[in-house]
Amino acid sequence: MKLARMPDGAPEIFHTLQGEGRGAGRPSVFIRSSLCNLHCQWCDTDYTWNWTDTPHRHERDSDPSYQKFQRGEQIVDLSTAEITAILSRHDCRNYVFTGGEPLIQEKSWLELMAALDGDGRPRPHFEIETNGTLLPGTAFLDRIDQLNVSPKLANSGVAEELRLKPGTMKILATTGKTDFKFVIGSQEDLDEVLALIEPASLPRDRVFLMPKALNVAELEANQSKVAAMALSHGLRYSDRLHLRLYGAKRGV
Repeated sequence: MKLARMPDGAPEIFHTLQGEGRGAGRPSVFIRSSLCNLHCQWCDTDYTWNWTDTPHRHERDSDPSYQKFQRGEQIVDLSTAEITAILSRHDCRNYVFTGGEPLIQEKSWLELMAALDGDGRPRPHFEIETNGTLLPGTAFLDRIDQLNVSPKLANSGVAEELRLKPGTMKILATTGKTDFKFVIGSQEDLDEVLALIEPASLPRDRVFLMPKALNVAELEANQSKVAAMALSHGLRYSDRLHLRLYGAKRGV
């Protein structure tokens, strides 16, 4: 499996508190895959896709210290056995598959779940964080415990036909395992979410609004506005706990 690489060369597998959605505050082991099928301009894991040979734009392009990433320097390729050996160091059995877009490597996740199911330890709980553009197969949907789907809005800078798949979202909603999380920075963002709820059959108690933020200052500037939006429309609010606790860095 192609995983994101930490600055020290290690794969980005880390034990932390879940920072977003209904599981916020829950001890979890994150496994961050590399590669993504989108290119959101505010992405905080752009080292999984913003390679030097791509034309994609990012909000930090005007920062002199920012530059695109060398693909070969940001990816580490590990076998299922190598990943499970790392995971065995942690007593925590709540695993979160993230990215990038992890469903690009669906087969590898299925192999990993099978290995962890059969390792003789307490039954694991599996979550995935996905952008909602790729529909996993039946075997994956049967085994995954929770899907945290984050469809991208116009604020991502990605063309609508690439980032929004209402039919896929509708199928994922029927599983009863799916939460939908939207990054909100303006009233226009909220209007987009409200326009999606009915066509994609999104249950309102499964829809989370989360402030757009790359740092704590931006989070605090937006949080009250987004919380009020959630309250007024019967939706749920998601904080970004990891940003508050650890800041914008890898492996947390």
